[in-house]
Amino acid sequence: MTATAARGDDSRSVRRITVDADGLTLSGLLSEPEHTPTRAVVVALHGGGLHAGYFDARSRPGLSLLTLGSSLGYTVLALDRPGYGLSAARLPLGQRLLDQAASVRAALQDFASRHATGAGILLLAHSFGSKVALGAAADLADESLLGLDLSGIGHVYESERPDPRDATQNGGWRRNWGPLRLYPPGTFQAGGVPAEPMPVQESADAASWPDRFHDLAPRVRVPVRLTFAEHESWWRHDPATLTGLTGAFGAAPRVVVDRQPDAGHNMSLGWAARSYHLRALAFLEACLVAREINQPAAHPSW
Repeated sequence: MTATAARGDDSRSVRRITVDADGLTLSGLLSEPEHTPTRAVVVALHGGGLHAGYFDARSRPGLSLLTLGSSLGYTVLALDRPGYGLSAARLPLGQRLLDQAASVRAALQDFASRHATGAGILLLAHSFGSKVALGAAADLADESLLGLDLSGIGHVYESERPDPRDATQNGGWRRNWGPLRLYPPGTFQAGGVPAEPMPVQESADAASWPDRFHDLAPRVRVPVRLTFAEHESWWRHDPATLTGLTGAFGAAPRVVVDRQPDAGHNMSLGWAARSYHLRALAFLEACLVAREINQPAAHPSW
């Protein structure tokens, strides 16, 4: 695994990295605390038609999850999922969901073998990346997994015929972005959107997701947080639907549903990005407290 300085105006502590996923090289972005040991690691997985730069928004200072997390003492690793970034040439059709989940688990193992992980790992994911994160968490027996923070994901599509599009196509604009006012000026200028074509195999998994969800969710055994943007239109998120969604996580010790105001589906690129990221890191803090409290040595003898 190698890490090099990011190109051009790549800022702050963010640098490019490669991780070995059982023989498959995955690229990504890494930001680590500069002056203190890491408290924990946030591993971020982007949605369909995007890449790891989704978590390093540049349109305004303060919106990047990578720099925010490292400034608060966390390591943040944003991976290019299989079929994106450096792995796109080897996987021109991408990988199916469960294969991606296996690749992510292998990448986490490689990363943890070479980097300090502090108290453990939070998997934070968006949209299709949330499906992959669920698949990875469902079969991850490693006690280092602290929690699962998911956004832009549900279990019932708003439309009966989901049509996953490249995030830059006009046909998918409303679902992917919502009102333009939710994003800083310059977001949609050339090079402003961290977009890549969605691999064919990834698109093929969309229709089967509701059934796949009901297989994966009951096997997750860590705290779960789900965030729905105010202008989320890919997924149903009315009270009755959310009851079914949260109820599926029967083995999770805690399931939290949050609403993010003034945000569209791709909230990490909008004005609300910092608010959303701070809430995610607050959830990580709660996971750390729960882990500490549940350590046998933490209970005093009265």
